Amino acid sequence: MPPSQIEHLHLRRGDISLHLACLGEGPLVVMCHGYPGLWYSWRHQMWALAEAGYRTVALDMRGYGASSRPREVEAYGFDQLSGDVLAVLDYFDASQAILLGHDFGANLAWHMAVYYPEHLRGVAPLCVPYDMALAGGSDILPSELFAAIAQQHFFHMHYYQQPGVAEAHTRGREREFLERLFWALSARGELLNWETFPSEGTHYFDVLAPPAEPLPWGWLSCEDMAYYCEQYLAAEPDLTFIGGINSYRAMDYNWRLTRDRAHADVHLPVLWVGGEEDPVVKLAGDEPFAHMRTRVKDLRGPTLLPGAGHFIQQEQPALLNDLLLAFLASL
Repeated sequence: MPPSQIEHLHLRRGDISLHLACLGEGPLVVMCHGYPGLWYSWRHQMWALAEAGYRTVALDMRGYGASSRPREVEAYGFDQLSGDVLAVLDYFDASQAILLGHDFGANLAWHMAVYYPEHLRGVAPLCVPYDMALAGGSDILPSELFAAIAQQHFFHMHYYQQPGVAEAHTRGREREFLERLFWALSARGELLNWETFPSEGTHYFDVLAPPAEPLPWGWLSCEDMAYYCEQYLAAEPDLTFIGGINSYRAMDYNWRLTRDRAHADVHLPVLWVGGEEDPVVKLAGDEPFAHMRTRVKDLRGPTLLPGAGHFIQQEQPALLNDLLLAFLASL
């Protein structure tokens, strides 16, 4: 994609500045990434959807890239993130949009499908099933659930609850962490069996196998990795990964925020796509998919893409784009 064709805007919402990457004209499609991600994670989808006649807007979510990185955990609650998306709609004078989300962005898409359906024509939450227990759909406070698991073995969601720990462990090793995380969660990578690691003294690095081969990996070039590193490091050290870290720490806040509509039915059209080799999908097991089929009344899928791990937009862009374009056309 020629970089000069992408328009970069900054939207002000109170004390928060949101960086938007925009391409194309037509019905609005808003794209929300997860961790580790940036607007750049949607680069392949922006081009395909813009060519098909859509205005694509990919955010650097708050806490990432060129957007503001607030320190407060509550700043990453669904109420604040939903407000960011609604501000994008207001900016483009759109009463409705189609919302694509990946990873934590998928959690947000599910939330908005329940709480703000009047503003959406459809949603595509990628890689995270609806109401997945470990994403906050449990009837137990998430931090208590994570702590119970951590009594048995290392669990990354519990690890991220501890203030300052993850920040300290990645300082000075940011590129290594990104490479390990991208590799381990990809189709060819390896997330080591964390059930063999005790919680005490284990860092997330320890369960992420080093890449088995140097970059490029086909789906991720040296230039791509350089951009991710540049954007993540464009902040003071304690804020490098604050978007992802605080999304884990905000899970109790979000749980309390959404108890009034826990397990609610979703009536919007929903496209669900994941990767066959995604550790998140494997971690979910069968129960969330059965629950999703029951609660999501207009579910397209679920579809698992071959040759894709967690980063399906980048690992299998052509396959995903075909599904997205068919979904958008149906709306």
